[in-house]
Order: sequence, then C-alpha cells, then structure tokens
Amino acid sequence: MLPTVDAIRALHAKYAPTREAFDLVYTHCEIVCRVAEQLLAADGHRLDAGLVRAGALLHDIGVYRLYDDTGRIPSGEYIRHGVLGHEILRQEGFPERLRRFCSCHTGVGLTRHDIEKQGLPLPVADYVAESGEEQLVMYADKFHSKTTPPVFVSFNTYATHVGRFGAEKVAAFHALRGRFGEPELVSLSARYGHART
Repeated sequence: MLPTVDAIRALHAKYAPTREAFDLVYTHCEIVCRVAEQLLAADGHRLDAGLVRAGALLHDIGVYRLYDDTGRIPSGEYIRHGVLGHEILRQEGFPERLRRFCSCHTGVGLTRHDIEKQGLPLPVADYVAESGEEQLVMYADKFHSKTTPPVFVSFNTYATHVGRFGAEKVAAFHALRGRFGEPELVSLSARYGHART
C-alpha cells in the first residue's frame, strides 16, 4: 500500500522545523510530482503512476533534518539530505522501494567513486536510481530548484550545471531526456509564480 497525498503532507508537517521550511520543501516536492506526472502522461510509459507520485512527494523529506537553530542549512551539508530522508522513512516504517526515492535522486546518481573522488560526507556506496520510477523522479527533480527564490530550471541550464561533474553525467542527463522527453514548464511557472532559468 502506498501512502496517500494527505499522509505524505502530514509527514512533511511532522518533520518541518518551520512553516517556511515546509512551504519551500513540500511545494518543491509537489512541483516535482507535477513534472513527473506530465512526463509520465506524455507518451504512456508503463510505470507505476502511484509509486511515482509517492516517490516525488517524499524524495526531499530529508532536507528538514539539515536546518540548524538559525533556520539555515550549513554549507556543504545539503548533499546529505537523501540519506537523511532514507533514514526518516526507515524510522517511519516505509518500505525500501519508497526510501530509495530519497537516497537515489541526487544529481543524475552518485556512485561510490563520486563520493570518494569528491570527498563527499556520505557513507561510501552507490546511490543510483535503478527502476524507471526512480529514474523519472530523479529526472523530474532537475527541473525545479529550491534556491532563494525558487526557480524552474531548463534542460540546458541543468546540463551545463551537471557538466561540472564530468561528461558522463551530461551523457546520463541526455539519456534521461531521450527516455522521458522534456517537460513544459511555462504553465507550471505561471501557476507557482516561480521564474524560469
């Protein structure tokens, strides 16, 4: 059984340290869900729509554990939000197939080699989206950023960003576009009032 949207929203409310944090993170998760559903509908992928919805709405719940007493996220800590979300969902009794949406959505996948090479503050392991549902949520996540203010991100803007981590990451992002297409962001930008880059 998958959690309902209301149950997921309540879980966000439980872990959010402030209303501002809830608004930022939950709205981002809702947007990622809308992007994923749009891509899912575009050419009839044979993926589990309910699992995609739940995974998109849960993927960033670990961000709440990063906020310090001043309401900020310390520099260099953000990379940990996926494993922290995985832990939250484990503590809440969620199955591994949902927990993986948290730990396996960062960038276009983090490998143990990435972690060692970049000296990332993560347990050394592979955090790579495997199922189609995981890949779709990871990809949809790249089209919106929780920056201040939040923005919608074009394919080319993210491709340039991920290029800092190597040509293989750019190739992986292009492969995701080949599988899922590109979302239409104009209407979402107008709906949420977030600019596009």
